[in-house]
Amino acid sequence: MKNRDVNEMNQPQALPRLPALPGFAPVLGLRHFGHGLLLLLALLAGLFADQAAPRPFAQWRWMDIVGEGGMAIMVGVWLAYVRASRPAGPVSNWLCLGLSCMLLGSYVDVLDEFWLLPKSVLWDNWLESTLTPLGMLLLTVGLHHWRGEQLALQRQLGPRERDFRDHRRIDALTQLADAGYMAEQIALERSAGRASTLLMLGWQGFDGVARRHGLAEADRMVQSASRLLLLHLPPDTLLCRYAGDRLVLLLPAGSAAPERLQAVLADWSYHLPGGEALALPVQAAQARTDEALEPQALLLRLLDRMR
Repeated sequence: MKNRDVNEMNQPQALPRLPALPGFAPVLGLRHFGHGLLLLLALLAGLFADQAAPRPFAQWRWMDIVGEGGMAIMVGVWLAYVRASRPAGPVSNWLCLGLSCMLLGSYVDVLDEFWLLPKSVLWDNWLESTLTPLGMLLLTVGLHHWRGEQLALQRQLGPRERDFRDHRRIDALTQLADAGYMAEQIALERSAGRASTLLMLGWQGFDGVARRHGLAEADRMVQSASRLLLLHLPPDTLLCRYAGDRLVLLLPAGSAAPERLQAVLADWSYHLPGGEALALPVQAAQARTDEALEPQALLLRLLDRMR
């Protein structure tokens, strides 16, 4: 027993695994775009070191160093965020090129605070005067195309987010907004003076699906049902997941959609991997957003009516 303990103590301990670094999207098809940008920064530093004299410490202007250095760092952080969070494409290209030019221009400004170039050298003035404005121009073009991209995404995500966007409210299973998001939408409806209809849908006996076929199949059933409802939603409608199999919709007042959507879900059956068609009785409950209840309490009342 002691020998085994000694052997275990002599075994090398596995080092904790570091979290993986985010993948950076290529720019202009170049996956090593960032390495090329770092090389340009190094070349600029080499040019200053070759053609300039170090600025005496007494002449360092700390306000400019902190301001211009902080600007360069922040532009570099923005560039890293864009490449780490966006897929490759023309919008990403414009944004990254604009931020890269701004980074190079800010970097030249910072180097000027540490090096003194002869007055006969003009290339640094050209770089300072052209890189940052060029970067702002390219970034503006990128933002223009980004706006078109966002409008297209808004049309695609309309039934999922309506007039308000909050990525923190996305349900991981269905990619719909959650109950908290629906509560915020109810509050917005009231502040706008609109009285809309709330519809909650679900199945009777859904708990038995998880017991008989497993939790994964129950989750896939909810996913499939949410996609089906998205295909049948009228304009100005919001679909969210409340909890479990309960889906809640915000519909314009007086719409005939509640009965139609309930019929769509009632006529649908989920096909299990073995080919068995699973159909459960559909439950539904309705309410108006102008009822004298807090939004969360109103959703809880809908849930109680489903039981």
